[in-house]
Parts: sequence; C-alpha cells; structure tokens
Amino acid sequence: MRSKKTIFFILSLSIFSSMLGVGVISPLLPTYVKTLGATGIQLGVIFAGFSIARAISMPVIGKASDLYGRKIFICTGLFIYTLMSIGYALSKTAFQLGTVRFLQGFAAGMIMPIATAYIGDMAPKGKEGTYMGYFYVAFFLGFGIGPLLGGFVSDYFGMKTAFFTMGGFNFIAFILAFSLLPGAEIHRQGDKAHISYITMTRESELIKGLFTFRFTNALARGIFACFLPIFAGIKLGLPGSEIGILISTSFLLNGIFQAPGGRLADRFSRRRLVVLGIIVDILCLSLIPLTNSFGQLLSICIVSSTARAICLPSATAMIAGEGKKYGMGSSMGIFNMALSLGMACGPLIGGLVSDSIGVKFTFYFAAGVELVGILLFAFFTATKMDRR
Repeated sequence: MRSKKTIFFILSLSIFSSMLGVGVISPLLPTYVKTLGATGIQLGVIFAGFSIARAISMPVIGKASDLYGRKIFICTGLFIYTLMSIGYALSKTAFQLGTVRFLQGFAAGMIMPIATAYIGDMAPKGKEGTYMGYFYVAFFLGFGIGPLLGGFVSDYFGMKTAFFTMGGFNFIAFILAFSLLPGAEIHRQGDKAHISYITMTRESELIKGLFTFRFTNALARGIFACFLPIFAGIKLGLPGSEIGILISTSFLLNGIFQAPGGRLADRFSRRRLVVLGIIVDILCLSLIPLTNSFGQLLSICIVSSTARAICLPSATAMIAGEGKKYGMGSSMGIFNMALSLGMACGPLIGGLVSDSIGVKFTFYFAAGVELVGILLFAFFTATKMDRR
C-alpha cells in the first residue's frame, strides 16, 4: 500500500495536468466557436451546456463513488476528457461542438468531486484544511498557467494544436491515475452514505450553509471572470496584455495562497474564516466600478485572491467533516454541484444586468449576491461555530 504522501502527490499531479489542459483552451474557445458560425445564443448554450452537464453528473457520480469506489470514476472521467479534446478539433459545426462540450462537462463531473473525495478520505481529523489547501494549489496553478500556455501554442502552432495539447495533458493525468492511484485501499463510506440527498440536506444544517456559500460565491466569481475583462477593456481602455495580467494574477495568487489558507483552517474557526474571506471579497467587488487605472484593478485582484484563498480551504474542510458521516463522494458531489450551478448562472444573470443598467452594476450585483449568501451561511451554521 502506498503512503498517503505518495497518493496525495499522484492525485495533485494528475489534477494539475488535467487543469493545465483545460486552461489551455479557456481563452481560445469563444473565438473558435465563432469560426464555426455560432450565433450569440448558440455561444451561450455551448458554454452553459458544460456547466449544466457537470452539475447533473456530480451528485450522481459522487454518491456512486461512495458505493463502488473512487478510482473507476476519476479514470473514466479523465479518459473521456481526453477523447473530447480530440472532438474539439474535429468539430465542423456549432451543434457538434456543443455536443462535445456537453459530454466533456459530464466527464468533468467525474474528476473534481472524486479528487476532493480522495483527499477527504486521506485527511486526518483536524488536518482537512491543510490537505485541501495544498490540493487546491495544484488545481488553481494548473488552471492559471494553462491560458498562458494556450495563447503561446495557438499563436505559434494553431488553435487546433491547443486542443490536442489539452488532450495530451489529460491523457497524462489518466495514465498517472490509472497506474498509481489506489482503488479501495483508502476508501471509506460514511455511516449514512446510503441515504438520499434530500434526507442528507434535511438533516445537516451545515450542508445547507455550505451549499449556499458555494453557489453564491461561484455565481459572483462567474460574473467577475466574465465581466472584468469587458470593464477593463471598454470602460478603462486597458490593452489585452494588461487584462491578461489581471486574470492570470487572480488565478495564480489564488492558487499560491491556498496552502497557507489551508493551514489557517486547521488552527482557527473555519466558519469565521469563511465569513471573513467573503466579507473582504464583497468589498473588492464593490470597489471595482470605482477604479480608473490598471494599478487599482491589480490591487483589488490581489486582495480578492487572498480573500478567496482564506475561505475555500476552510469551507472544503467543513464539507469533508460531513463527508465522514454522509459519504465523502456524496458530500463533495453536492458541494461541487453548487459550484457548477453558480458558474453557469453567473454570466447569464450578469449579462442581463449589464444589458439593462450597465456593466459596472454587474459587480454591485455580484457583491449583493455574496452578501445574501454569507448571511444564509451564517444562519445555517450558527450552531456549528467550528467544524474541526
């Protein structure tokens, strides 16, 4: 049996490689969709289809992994991801690309919740924050470096080469997971892993609170990622290079700060860290419309990244605690489903706000959503002052 450190390293390397591949195409996909003649509505459907498919599959796969083991699902997800990467390059119509995106979203539902369930299985009691923090470093660094690599590959070798690059990185992740991850060696079912999601959410106020936090935070993040480049480019007139620095800085610093954020989660009240991180993020979102320079926006991105790195490991550690009761896969499945739903709804709702009253109000709306979310989180978790 491999040591926990070895398994953790293999899993983190697999996720880093997979997210690096996903990040490679993130700045290229809108342009590629347009070359296939997609309308604005089709573009929205293609992007939303991924998140919808992922949201549907996550809770189903999460519970199945509690019953049948983790490895088969994460390996299957990575392999389908590899095949769908080839599908991007072979797509000739918007419908074909939309189908590929939907199937890839389904595969994505087998990767992240299962990976975090593996980590939750391994983490000793009281060390969940540290384990989750270091894991998220691999996740965010992969996704943050990917766009930089994707731009280089596309510029010098063509856009379709970038899709094959994504497939290559995910195939490497598949080989690592298939060859080196354990099957049932560290897998533990919760005492109540057999119960339904309805019963689980009815019993656990903590799960209600964490789902609310994850959904509203993801919705706000979706608005931020979608409309910050628009605000910076159109309202402030920043060049593409500076906008790229803003986005990359946000992802990379968020990744780097996950490790100390995880250590904090094991030393202080996780509930209070979540509340603190979101309050700071609300202030950052509210200040974005008031900025008038690159330096001001960059400062906000740095502070916001730090705030998110404080709250995410704490929240994931809290859900891992519930996972030991209700099944780690089930708990991580519903937690990550909230992420997918929020990321799907954020750009759509933000678009309505932007079209109705202006792009700067999307950030005020995002701040308001996070405020409602953190108030509900505080209400649901009021009797759980510290889940350690």
